[in-house]
Amino acid sequence: MSKTVFLNNKIVEDCKQNNAKAQMQLYDMYCQAMFIIAQRYVRDSFVAEDMMQDAFIKVFKNINGFKGEVTIGAWIKKIVINQCIDYLKKKKIELVSIEEKQLAIVDNDDWAVNEKVNIDIVTSAINSLPEKYKVVLNLYLIEGFDHQEIAKVLNITEVTSRSQLMRGKNKLKGQLKQYNYA
Repeated sequence: MSKTVFLNNKIVEDCKQNNAKAQMQLYDMYCQAMFIIAQRYVRDSFVAEDMMQDAFIKVFKNINGFKGEVTIGAWIKKIVINQCIDYLKKKKIELVSIEEKQLAIVDNDDWAVNEKVNIDIVTSAINSLPEKYKVVLNLYLIEGFDHQEIAKVLNITEVTSRSQLMRGKNKLKGQLKQYNYA
């Protein structure tokens, strides 16, 4: 076991004992990364900070449920994502449902872009999309969720997930055309 893994395990075990110093260490280790994740889902940085803070409250309330099956960072990340999605659901983002027979989904995964395009440009473009597309794009492209997982998390059908992803990709491609998107 590496020194880092041992240290992380010790911090988690101390957090399970309600050790405030360990909780602060865990928070300091992950707060910046979790804030960035929250910002992928909510545009307002103040709301993203609230989502991240609320997620950490849940982390510390439920730390005894952490079994170590994934890293503590992955476990916290899932809580942050769920916190943001719950917030968006409360805001009633509208995810349009389409009958399967009305839509033929073509998944064109050609994402070739000019070398001038960097992650900041793509992230900015994604963040400028309407929330209903941004959430599905983030879950699918960045978090690696499949359509079944997205459907379950957002309480929509898989067809709706696919259609929102397709529409979001098309809008994103349109925004990247200014960078000579192929």
